[in-house]
Amino acid sequence: QCFQIHGILKGDLKTVISSIMNMGSSTVGACGDVSRNVMTTPAPFDTPAYNYAREYSKVFAQLFRPMSTAFSEIWLDGEKAASVETWAKEVEHHNVDEAMLYDSGRGIILPDSTEPIYGTQYLPRKFKIGVTVPGDNSLDIYTNDIGVVVICNDAGELEGFNVMVGGGMGRTHNKENTFARAADHMGFVPKEDIMEVMKAIVAAQRDHGNRDVRANARMKYLVHTLGIDKFKRLVESYVGKEIAPWRPVAEWKYSDWMGWWEQGDGKLFYGQHIDNGRVKDEGDFRLKSAIRALVDKYNLHAIMSPTQSIIFRNIDPKDKEGVDAILREHGIKPIEEVDPNARLAMACPALPLCGLAQTEAERIMPSYIERVRVLLNKMNIADEEILMRMTGCPNGCARPYMAELAFVGDGAKSYQVWLGGSPVLTRTAYPFMARMDTDDMEKTLEPILAMFIQQRGEFEAFGDFTHRVGAVAIEAYMSSYVLGSVVA
Repeated sequence: QCFQIHGILKGDLKTVISSIMNMGSSTVGACGDVSRNVMTTPAPFDTPAYNYAREYSKVFAQLFRPMSTAFSEIWLDGEKAASVETWAKEVEHHNVDEAMLYDSGRGIILPDSTEPIYGTQYLPRKFKIGVTVPGDNSLDIYTNDIGVVVICNDAGELEGFNVMVGGGMGRTHNKENTFARAADHMGFVPKEDIMEVMKAIVAAQRDHGNRDVRANARMKYLVHTLGIDKFKRLVESYVGKEIAPWRPVAEWKYSDWMGWWEQGDGKLFYGQHIDNGRVKDEGDFRLKSAIRALVDKYNLHAIMSPTQSIIFRNIDPKDKEGVDAILREHGIKPIEEVDPNARLAMACPALPLCGLAQTEAERIMPSYIERVRVLLNKMNIADEEILMRMTGCPNGCARPYMAELAFVGDGAKSYQVWLGGSPVLTRTAYPFMARMDTDDMEKTLEPILAMFIQQRGEFEAFGDFTHRVGAVAIEAYMSSYVLGSVVA
């Protein structure tokens, strides 16, 4: 979703922020109660659906940008940035500002002249939007306040969008009224109505979201409290028309888009896996230098993936061997040699970089993956792929509550264990163990894997199995399990 730049001296802060703005990027609203970020599928395929997904993600970013001049007054001495945000230039033909300011008289637009959508108080809490195409759930679409799915006809022409609402990850330990939630399908919106419907959803949260209890201020709690049908009717009251039913789409799949792919326009793209997003040079592993060498030699454009890796796009096919050679020279494994469970895994930065972290995540996750690998090999299920995630606190920045197996930090060297998320990221997991000492990981997971071996259905994934059987059945199995007694 973003770069995190750590260790900036206070005296350099203004220079850093103004430089980012003047090169056409932005930090506006990054921690505000506004639409903080719009994420789209990272796959740079040149197809109508993918092109529309990229285009409309920029439209929505422009539609919900904060309008206050306070940012430029503080960080740019009141001057306009030297370069307009790159996405703004690419969507000028959509007349986004005109659509933003359009007032139907139904309560979406407020009289505040500075922020016609956000008003004087902005939103109750942060707000996130995701955009993708049918079948591509590489971005965890169900974790967003609004998820938008491009719908094209057989000729590749844009007809409209499926819209889901009410997703979000953050929760607080020991507060049951806070919880992770997967978004609900709201309906289909024709392309000509999409900006007004998006405005209506934001207005519904602005006017009806919980402003009294910040822990319950995300839109997921409003959708949960009202139910999707009542929330949909609320949105329709702002729009002035009914929202059509959700259109059937292709089954969701998860792909990290790593390795080599054809873009569809004669060019290639390459996904470079990065463990937990950490770009570094360490001994013979010189990823940071490799990325610099690739960009310097081939002038490659890079895309950050939703799972903390990098995709290089628009690569000339004749340069493929050269790219591979640079990666080899810098000690970077080809994607085929990366453990599939490492590719699927994700962890937040946690200690020592995050003040909210209660324990390790990024720095310890590689060892957890290795320990799980040893356990899988020992139990003769080495080919099993399990989507694992880890965070150092319950806020959910690495989206752990969607994973098949998650470790959520709750104290020094201690984690909650969550099970039952979907391998295609369409439902939340459930809390299975309140506290697991990091030294007990193997003896905690072995009985669960043993039950999986003995009772799984044909081709049933680990997350689907643990979701199906539930916590009570797993706990009963574990109570009489003898370590080392089951292998496949």
